[in-house]
Amino acid sequence: MHFEPLRVLVVDDDPVIRQLVVVNLELEGFEVHTAVDGADCLERIREIDPAVITLDIMMPKVDGWEVASRLRDDPATAGIKVVVLTARAQEADLRRGARVGVDCYLTKPFDPDELIGVIQRLAAGQPV
Repeated sequence: MHFEPLRVLVVDDDPVIRQLVVVNLELEGFEVHTAVDGADCLERIREIDPAVITLDIMMPKVDGWEVASRLRDDPATAGIKVVVLTARAQEADLRRGARVGVDCYLTKPFDPDELIGVIQRLAAGQPV
């Protein structure tokens, strides 16, 4: 029996964070793609067709809030699971994440094991 690895898109403008997330996910067998900012993510989202996106909030061009809103507004991308991975941890940010419809909100610095667990549960359709 052959199964496709779970496809994840990592969106972060910080190359160090992006690489840290990529390495941890690849070690767990995920197929990982990257985008350097929100605009890059939106341009490539359909061709990559990820099951889950990890999304930074504070990025140039198009921020994570706008990306999440556009993904939710487009029927073709509305079902993609979105994990916000950001340094912004104020209550207002958490509420905004809930309003926009993100599936999980993790703050930096993050625990790689927690991130992997969240992505695995979301991909399996389980609550986080």
